[in-house]
Amino acid sequence: MLSIIVIIAAFIGVTALVGGVAVVFRGESHRLVEDRLDAFTSTRKVEPKDGSKEASLLAHPLDGDAPTVLEVFVSRFGNLRRLLEQADVSMQPAKFILCSIVMSIASAAVALFCGLSSVFVPMMAIAAGLVPLLLVIFKRKRRLNSFAKLLPDALELIARALRAGHSLAAGFKLVADEMSDPIGTEFGRVYEEQNLGIPLDQAIEDLSDRIPNLDLRFFATAVILQRQTGGDLAEILDKIGQLVRERFKIWGAIQALTGEGRISGIVLLGLPPALFIVIYRLNAEYIQVLFRDPLGKQMLAVAVFMQIVGALVIRKIVNIKV
Repeated sequence: MLSIIVIIAAFIGVTALVGGVAVVFRGESHRLVEDRLDAFTSTRKVEPKDGSKEASLLAHPLDGDAPTVLEVFVSRFGNLRRLLEQADVSMQPAKFILCSIVMSIASAAVALFCGLSSVFVPMMAIAAGLVPLLLVIFKRKRRLNSFAKLLPDALELIARALRAGHSLAAGFKLVADEMSDPIGTEFGRVYEEQNLGIPLDQAIEDLSDRIPNLDLRFFATAVILQRQTGGDLAEILDKIGQLVRERFKIWGAIQALTGEGRISGIVLLGLPPALFIVIYRLNAEYIQVLFRDPLGKQMLAVAVFMQIVGALVIRKIVNIKV
């Protein structure tokens, strides 16, 4: 009977974990009107010219409902909405936090029913709760890297459009039509924003706020200054694109030179946990001394602290900014 309960609990827990991960990357089939407008408009609050406190309609939700407890928590602790937007995950922050909590509880329940030690239950719960956040961070990093690689081609495409006699907005439209996501989507959003009446300078500045990329910030600054003072914008874009390509070449050379250090760091940081797991599987009673004896707990704390310090030192050595 006990084995049947364990099997059922494991099945429910694994199903909850898989479902939680799937929900993170599942696109919503029916988006609200607010989400549709937010894809084409800026979310920045605009103060009226008369100095009144009333904000623009575009800065407020259409339903006007009071924020939930989870939404208040999100607004107070970190900009999770911006993180999900940069990762291109169509999920509300409150729903994302709820998904992480459900995965954490399900993982703890599976660990308890499987008879694992009470020491590992909180660790598994925390690890499972962080899985959605880690996946979003990974997807965000991959999307930003893809944007950075496509940016020189986009700048050259806009420069050629300007030389052909097109406007800057038409250049953004050309990038949106000819280039793939994420850069095509983001530049298309800028084009749609200026079509809806937002000044092009503000739309470009909002783009640089959504995408934390230094080269994009150079592009936004150059465009805004050129629109205010004049000059050959096509030549400026060509120089920025060439600069970005040279930076990528230097970055590739640095990655090759620091590859040995990164692999050494992975091995050194992964070896102690791996040995801990092996010893626990071979002789669990032997390893329990670290959790029962006060000196063992101190040794564990020092070991974890040294691991963190070592990881930070290795990261500082191998991460060279270009």
